[in-house]
Amino acid sequence: MGSLGTIAPMPLHSAPAVLDIEASGFGRRSYPIEVGCVLPDGKSFCSLIRPEPEWTHWDPQAEELHHISRELVCDKGRSALEVAQMLNAQLRGQTVYSDGWANDFTWISALFDVADLSPYFKLENMRSLLTEEEAEQWHTVKQKMSQELGEQRHRASNDARLLQRTLQWFIAQRSLV
Repeated sequence: MGSLGTIAPMPLHSAPAVLDIEASGFGRRSYPIEVGCVLPDGKSFCSLIRPEPEWTHWDPQAEELHHISRELVCDKGRSALEVAQMLNAQLRGQTVYSDGWANDFTWISALFDVADLSPYFKLENMRSLLTEEEAEQWHTVKQKMSQELGEQRHRASNDARLLQRTLQWFIAQRSLV
């Protein structure tokens, strides 16, 4: 693989749509509180998700990581139905990739279940796009991309953009071979 020198911007259409979710915690009772996505054309969208009445679990350690308070999502979040409809409108017919597929799949399922909708997109594990060698380099390249993008808040759309940018680096390296 190429060196990890400065990464030149490349056309965003060369990477797939990427989704990231911030959640109330880690584990069975957790639920999505923010979803962000970056599309192949580079457009992004993000939304806080207002907790449903039955969504009561809150983990202070998760809040320390994403810096999103329960009060913020209660006050500024959209309903699960509105967010599910927004995701379907933006992602219809696409395969969307996530680096935390097991958790993100569970949280997307919780969102769509409570909204009583089915997703019109397919959520896949980002790992399926990588070779073994690329998977071994993933965290190193991702750290380099993070440094190049500069200080970013740990939020869903920022994380999705970092993931997509990291994928772009690997895609660019393949084209050089």
